[in-house]
Amino acid sequence: VQLQASGGGWVQAGGSLRLSCAASERTLGSYDVGWFRQAPGKEREFVAAFRKRTGDMYYADSVKGRFAISRDNAKNLVYLQMDNLKPEDTAVYHCGLEGTNGYYYIAYERFGFGPLGQGTQVTVSS
Repeated sequence: VQLQASGGGWVQAGGSLRLSCAASERTLGSYDVGWFRQAPGKEREFVAAFRKRTGDMYYADSVKGRFAISRDNAKNLVYLQMDNLKPEDTAVYHCGLEGTNGYYYIAYERFGFGPLGQGTQVTVSS
């Protein structure tokens, strides 16, 4: 399966962007889906996730109240709506699909993901 994140770009602080995650050969609505980001020199951060079994959504404290994960099953896309962006949100954003390559925790919930897809750069200027 190939995952592709898109929708990144440059935005001023306080602005918004919506990222999209597309997957080949998989129906995204049938899996847990997560969003990650990695800034230069920093560790990868697990920022948002959707639990397919319950329909619940989870967010890292750093983005809670500003980011929202959603799905469009008809288009087979998962989105990450990012509002009130801050310079510290600058990073390459990747999406991940349920798998066993690695396990991550967010809000005390454990998620397993396969290889992350190609990322999209988000740059927030102050």
